[in-house]
Order: sequence, then structure tokens, then C-alpha cells
Amino acid sequence: MTITQLQYVLAVAEYKNFTLAAEKCFVTQPTLSMQIQKVEDELDIQIFDRSKKPIQLTEIGQKIVNQAKNIVNEADRIQDIVHQQKGFIGGEFRLGIIPTIMPTLLPMFLKNFIKKYPKVKLIIEELNTDEIIFKLNNGHLDAAIAATPLNEEKIKEVVLYFEPFVAYIPENHESFSKKEIEISDLNLDEILLLQDGHCFRDSVLNLCKNNTNSEHNHFQIESGSFETLIKLADEGLGTTLLPYLHTLDLKEKDQVKLRQFKEPKPAREVSLIYPKNELKIHIIDALRSSISGVVKGAIAFQNVEIVSPKSNK
Repeated sequence: MTITQLQYVLAVAEYKNFTLAAEKCFVTQPTLSMQIQKVEDELDIQIFDRSKKPIQLTEIGQKIVNQAKNIVNEADRIQDIVHQQKGFIGGEFRLGIIPTIMPTLLPMFLKNFIKKYPKVKLIIEELNTDEIIFKLNNGHLDAAIAATPLNEEKIKEVVLYFEPFVAYIPENHESFSKKEIEISDLNLDEILLLQDGHCFRDSVLNLCKNNTNSEHNHFQIESGSFETLIKLADEGLGTTLLPYLHTLDLKEKDQVKLRQFKEPKPAREVSLIYPKNELKIHIIDALRSSISGVVKGAIAFQNVEIVSPKSNK
């Protein structure tokens, strides 16, 4: 059997459909089906149960797919070895970034990274954490930037920086007069949150889980952007929490409404995450170095307490 045949097997296992798998592999459906049939004939077993919709792996098929992933990854590593030996940093690199990090961090390092490593073709996707984990585990991303710890068995995390939470408190709020605030000053029932699916939302919920005045948490408004939350807070609809880097670009009239937390400041841990097989590690290291270099000048906080991004649902 060949590496290409194993790639076809993995595609069908992921998409559970021969036609869709063929499209993703850029071959015709008859070609893909024929090659998979050759593998099954060679091994004298059935990898897929074609009688089920969607197509399912057989018991032995699942074991073969697990091994095929290892084989394909190790084959890809050969090119990595050659690149590292030659000192070559280039090629296609697929990077995922969560929405609450992408608009602030990406402009800080992208231009310099492209200039320093012109042979790297970065393909960047804005994805939520669950999408990132799925794509990393299935080989559709080389690395990602996300809030951690995630404690995923097959994913390695390298911390880039700690980003404190900052409260945005409108002038009509009772805490506006305070120079610094504490977690006990927050009332979960009046905090404006991002929509479900954002890990920053889950971090805020974990931070404020004991600060609620109602038996059941009730959120009047949830939005997909920090800009909307700020505008809603200015309308007297509540307060909100922002990641520190997002506050740097606020207008002067909005800066006066920011309140830092007393130390240790609640913060999120932001990491570069990638599969433990460490494919394209030379590009991953270059990316980590570039990001760390620019972030050190923007975030100088040391005494922080990390808030988990994992949902407690």
C-alpha cells in the first residue's frame, strides 16, 4: 500500500463520504474508491461499513486509521528533517487563531514575520477553540494561538504571554469611582458577555461564578464583539471585561472607564499550540520567537492569576 492510499482512507474516515473525501483529495470519486478497495483487498479486511449512512469504520478499520495517521505523519516528517538540515524555513503553514486574540495580536507580529521569513506561506484562519482542536487533531492546522490550558492529550502548549482582564465600567456605575477593583466588585448578572462559543466568555463566567444575585444566571445581552459590548455598557446596560491588549487601541474618552484589578490580576494564558508530533517545528519555533519578541514590549504584568478558558457546562 502507498502513503497516498492511506491519505484516501483518512479522508473517508474523516468526512464519512466517498464523494466529499474525493473532492478534498482532488481526485475523482471512482479513483479514490478503487484505491481504498485495493488496500482492503491487500489486507483482506473491510475498513469501512458502506451499508451505513453516513459511512462508518469497522472495528478493525478504526485500528487501521489510527495507525495510518501515524504513518502519514511520519512520512511528512521526512521533509521536515530535510528542511531543518538545510536551515530552510519555508513552505505552507496553516495557523488558527481564536477571535478574541486575532484582531489585537495578529497586527503586532504578522508584518515582521512575513518580512523575516518570506518563504513561509501563512494561511491564517479565525476559529473558535473547539474548531481549532478538531483541525489540529485531524491534520488541517499546523499550529494555533489560543487561550490555555486546554489539557488535550495530543496537543502541546507553549505559553506566549499572560494577558490580564480589564474591567470597562461606565460613569454611571457605582464602581466607576474606584481606582482598582476586585473580583468581589463584579456582579455576574450585569456583566455583558460575548456569545456562547467564545472561550473568553467562559473565562469570565469562571472568574465571576460566585458573584451573582440571582438563582439562575440571566444575561440580558450577548454579543459577538467587544466593540458592541463597550457601546452597550456606555448605554447603561451593564459593565464588561476586556483582554488587556484590546484596551490599548481604545479612544481616550473610553480609556478613562477602564479599571485594573488588584494584584494578583486575573488573566488568561495565551499559548502557541500544536500537535505533539511536532511537524514543521522549525516554523513553529520561528513563529513563537516573533510573537514573544513583540509581546514583551506590550505586556509587563507579572503578578497574575490564570483563569481557565474551559467551560464549566
